[in-house]
Amino acid sequence: MGNCVFCEIVAGNAPARVVHENELSMVILDIHPYAEGHCLAIPKRHVTWWHEMTGEEIASLFEAAQVVAKRMMKKLRPDFVCMYARGRRIPHTHIFLIPTYSGDVLDRFFNALENFQESPERLAKIKTPEALDSALELLKSE
Repeated sequence: MGNCVFCEIVAGNAPARVVHENELSMVILDIHPYAEGHCLAIPKRHVTWWHEMTGEEIASLFEAAQVVAKRMMKKLRPDFVCMYARGRRIPHTHIFLIPTYSGDVLDRFFNALENFQESPERLAKIKTPEALDSALELLKSE
């Protein structure tokens, strides 16, 4: 895919520090890390959104992410490994794997997000049993 930095990395045309790879996926160090060891897990095929990947690609990507997350837990000893999927700024699915420690920027961010999620009145409306049942029915149906 033209001008995709991750496709260039997969093709061997751009430099990267490869931590792990398998047939369909690759895990690389992020060049703009939030923490030591911050990695990106990427599918080798160009795909913008993770939900557009095949089942085989998803299994491969999450297996690669798990391998590296376990290494992070053992060697960097964080409280947990934060994981989230993106594809917005660089339109090639990538899963962030970030070792996270109590009080660091990501821990503070997620604590603030959880406080926001639990408190505002407008969010209270979407957690009533009726609202949750409605969301369940909406998402269960094809």
